[in-house]
Parts: sequence; C-alpha cells; structure tokens
Amino acid sequence: MDKRDKKDEIILQQLEVIQTLTEHNLRRMGSDFWGAPLTEQGSSGGVPVSGPPAEPERRPEAPAETPAASETIDPPEKLEDLQKELDSYIGLASVKQEVRNLINLVTIHQLRKDNGLPVTELSLHMVFSGNPGTGKTTIARLMARIYHSLGILSKGQLVEVDRSGLVAGYVGQTALKTGKVIEKALGGVLFIDEAYALNGRSDNDFGQEAIDTLLKAMEDHRDDLVVITAGYDGLMDDFVHSNPGLESRFNRFLHFDDYSPEELLDIFRMQCKKGCYELEEDAAGALKQLLERESREHSVSFGNARGVRNIFEKLLVAQAGRLAALETVTREDLTRLTAADVAAAAGETEQEEAP
Repeated sequence: MDKRDKKDEIILQQLEVIQTLTEHNLRRMGSDFWGAPLTEQGSSGGVPVSGPPAEPERRPEAPAETPAASETIDPPEKLEDLQKELDSYIGLASVKQEVRNLINLVTIHQLRKDNGLPVTELSLHMVFSGNPGTGKTTIARLMARIYHSLGILSKGQLVEVDRSGLVAGYVGQTALKTGKVIEKALGGVLFIDEAYALNGRSDNDFGQEAIDTLLKAMEDHRDDLVVITAGYDGLMDDFVHSNPGLESRFNRFLHFDDYSPEELLDIFRMQCKKGCYELEEDAAGALKQLLERESREHSVSFGNARGVRNIFEKLLVAQAGRLAALETVTREDLTRLTAADVAAAAGETEQEEAP
C-alpha cells in the first residue's frame, strides 16, 4: 500500500469516528435547553438527558408521559428543589415571577384550609402564549411537579396532546377520545398545544365536542386535574374568549417572550456543555451575530431554542467536515467548535434561505 492509499484509509477511519461521535451527541440532546440540571428522570423532571430530540416540531397524537396504572407514583419533590430548578432556567424572567406568585398563593391557600379558615376556590388552569421554543412545555411540566409537591395534584404527570389527540372524525367518537385523554391526565396536568385549533373549522367540525367534554371534566375533576392550553399570541386570546365556559375557567395568562441574542448564546453554550463541546471565544461573537440575524429575520420559523438546536447541529456537521481534512484528529479537536465552523454553518443557513 503506497503513502497516498494509507492516507486515504486514515481519513476514512477518522470520518467514521467523527460520524459516530456526532451521531452519539445528537442522540443525547434533550428537547429542552433552559438550564435545569441534568437528570435521569426523563421528561417527568428537569431537562432530560435523553428523549425526543428538541421536538422537531413534535405533534403529539396520543397522550405522552403518563404512568401506567400499575406504576408506582413518584413521591412529591421538595418545593425548594423545584424553585431552584425554575431559577436555573435561562431567560423567562416574567414567567418565573408569575410562577413564584402562584406558588405563594397556593401555599397560603393550603395553610388557610389546614387551619379551618374560609378559602375562595382557586382556578389553576392556565393559558400559555408565545412563539415556539420559548419554554412553554418545560414550564407546564414543572407546574405539574410543583402542584404535586403542594398537594394540589395526586400524581403530577404531564399528558401532552394537540387537536389530533382529542378530535375524531365521526359523530360521538370525539367525546370518547377526549375522555380517554382526560382519564390518563387525572392527577396531573393536561397540556393542549395549539389549543385554538379546536375552534370549529366548519359546521361538521368536532372540535367543539372536544371543548364541551373538556369543560365538563374540568368541573367534575376540579380537585385533581389542571388544564394548560398553549399557542401563539392573539390566537390564544381569541380561543379563550370564543366560549363563555373557557373564559370562566382560564383566568391565568402567562406570556413567553422570545429569547434575546445573549440568552440564545447561553442556550448554545449549555448545549455545548451537555455534549462535551467547547465553543472557542473567537467564535462566540460570530455565533451571536448569526443567532441574532436568524431570530430577527425569521422570528417565528427560527423557533428560539429549537433554532439554537438546528444551528448547533449545523456546527457539528461543519466541524466534521473540517476534521476530515486533517491527518490526525486529537481528543481536543473533537471537542472544539471554531470560528471556521460558525462561518460554514452561517453559509449553509444562507444557502437554505436563498430562493
């Protein structure tokens, strides 16, 4: 074998190593980027070490994350631990304050109840509004655990659905389908993404049947079921105010702002830490500019934390291409993301955007 053949063989071997490592790190990416400590609890607690990869616009068609009937219910977590997790999330300043206010309100409500004092009925159902990738599912999951910790919910699981998980195609089936979802959510939080899609699209639409079934369940199980609806600004207001029953039950609104460029960069650095990568300092400025440009020019489609994930993956591809040209690849090389990687990722993004 001559020297050229030997070099080609080494490059092929390196490419295989790089591809394996890249795929491994992509598989390890969790769906959330908001800064909670790594946990082995999966989606029921904190940021998952593994799980659905950052929801490439995940559209749940069936209830998820529901404990089986025979499964042991996790004991309530310490409220102070949950509050620390909330504080560790990147951004979400106004949401964090609203959650703290709600925790205080429910805590005092429970103390008055325990001391035999009169209490007003609390409505804990909520409306989350904001663009994709701003942490709505993460906070809904955390609220289920907080309510469980406070003794409001008996289980504290999150069941996530959208219209397709509630509405059937024939008369009478929607009530049964929605009822099964509600049954699995009892003791926890039912999270309905893009809830405005339940509004009737035509005279033959069954979305209203799902809403009616949901409203009845919220009344019948008001002591052990919390419903959180989520979607875009404006559309969620229209949805809630389209029905007096919805209006009377949803009186807590949490708005999720888009992340700032600095917060997006923090999210990227956190993803690097989880994947054992290091972003070189001279690359950080260029990356921040790329994140700022993408979030400004494509505010909805960029997807905030989901957009960070997409750019992170582009950098890994760029890194693999750069390392493939080296004769030898060190362990340090495999962890470094450089300004050249950022430039390559930016170029690929521009090509995708070109008409």
